[in-house]
Amino acid sequence: MYINFWYPVCTTEELSRDAPWQVRLMGLRFVAFRDSRGKPHVLSDICIHRGGSLGKGAITGNSLACPYHGWQFDGDGKCHKIPSAGDSKPPARAKVDAYPTQEKYGIVFAFLGDLPENERPPLYEIPEYDAEGWRPSKTIILNVNCYYERSMENGLDPTHNEFVHPAQGFPPMHKETFKTWDEAWGTRFEAYFGDPVLDRTTFAKERNVTGELRAGSWFHGPNVLVTSIFVNAKSNLVQYLFEAPIDEGHTKIYFINLRNFVLDPAMDQKVMDVNLRITSEDIGILENLYPVRTPDSPTLELMTSSDAIVLKYRTWLESWKQRGWRIDWRKLKQEQGDVAYVIPSPARRESGNWVLPVVPLMPAES
Repeated sequence: MYINFWYPVCTTEELSRDAPWQVRLMGLRFVAFRDSRGKPHVLSDICIHRGGSLGKGAITGNSLACPYHGWQFDGDGKCHKIPSAGDSKPPARAKVDAYPTQEKYGIVFAFLGDLPENERPPLYEIPEYDAEGWRPSKTIILNVNCYYERSMENGLDPTHNEFVHPAQGFPPMHKETFKTWDEAWGTRFEAYFGDPVLDRTTFAKERNVTGELRAGSWFHGPNVLVTSIFVNAKSNLVQYLFEAPIDEGHTKIYFINLRNFVLDPAMDQKVMDVNLRITSEDIGILENLYPVRTPDSPTLELMTSSDAIVLKYRTWLESWKQRGWRIDWRKLKQEQGDVAYVIPSPARRESGNWVLPVVPLMPAES
């Protein structure tokens, strides 16, 4: 798991003005709340006074009040009121980590890391989301008992479809058409597949011709997966998966599907049903993989040429590890319950004297 990327925290609907929203990401505790203007904020959930859970507290004006002793923290993480201290100004050290947020596509995202704004990887854009001629389906939330890297690699894998999804009519890939190329924060692949036998009820008008199907997948950072499928020359399905690693064996996936054909709202449920059938087949595989987490070395699996995009993903992960962004999960687990660790926020680059220690990270390599 890696700091310094954007992660989904909750949906827009889940985060009301009335109460904070607790969430666990990368084995750590966070809390989200809205201020009086409706702007979302994401903080470390641990009060630096005596370890109270801010997420169990109450929203007071533009602040979050700890339920244990009433300390109030604003959206920047600064404590501006300590009830037991009367009118005294809270000390400068009375602060918790606060993380940059964006609310897009019906999801609240937080940048979990300490990079300054001009150095951060961007939140991945969905150009089709508000574009004319495109229809998004309702966001699907998937809670999967697997490690997020396994889920990402499954979505990138071009050769599992004919075996995992035979009932959906996914054909084998034409290996000679497979190509990859790198982008700023990831790699894409594209290939042609044999003539598919698609769901004729849902896609009858679009697949009334035979011929190859063009499709591809790509990743952005460690946790964003995109798949594009051209049902024919003009009709396109695009799927976006924003993955939230809860811990070493659980992942919450925010799944957005868009299409530029069968735009009738009456088709939404049929399209969703197809997606859910395919998803359930993937989950059945993912939840039974062993080891649960991806091996530390590719030599512990027998890779072939068809795994090129998966190996590319692991190469990118290694590059982010070398930057010092990878969480030392073994050390974190070893001290769980004894030490309250936090993801470092950008404010830590601007000031010192913080109460809680930064989560253990693998050392950067020069």
